[in-house]
Amino acid sequence: QMSAVKWDVKEIMSQHNTYIDTLLKSFTEFQKKLLEVDRRVPLPKVVTNLIWEQCVRHANRMFVEGYANTKKCSNEGRALMQLDFQQFLTKLDQIVEIRPIPEREFVEAYIKAYYLSEQELEGWVHDHKEYSNKQLLALVNSVVHLNRKSRQKLVGLIEEMDKARRS
Repeated sequence: QMSAVKWDVKEIMSQHNTYIDTLLKSFTEFQKKLLEVDRRVPLPKVVTNLIWEQCVRHANRMFVEGYANTKKCSNEGRALMQLDFQQFLTKLDQIVEIRPIPEREFVEAYIKAYYLSEQELEGWVHDHKEYSNKQLLALVNSVVHLNRKSRQKLVGLIEEMDKARRS
């Protein structure tokens, strides 16, 4: 559903995308099933928290992967990504009790990196080795305020880092 979203919008949206509702519905259904299991076989809080941590971590990783698959994105599209993620966090708060939310910063940093200047983005790319080569390249290639030379420089940096990682 994320891949069907048009991220190169021209105006800032006030409504989140439907993939958020779908994801939250799945989490709510899972919560009901987990409570059903807990009624039959009591689950320690540490176990349910661990299950939820893994579910949320996976969802947040999928946010970044989905955003990295975006072909075209405007500033307003990045704002929509932030709106979607904030809606997810707000509603997730009503479903799970785990704090802090796992990988929250992973998603927020990726979205916000789009707005960095060329110099700041270069430092950010160098410092954020937790993102895949594909995710970093997608980010750099979607930043509209970079000129071709700057983009090529950052792509070169990412490729160098990838080579060093594999060595």
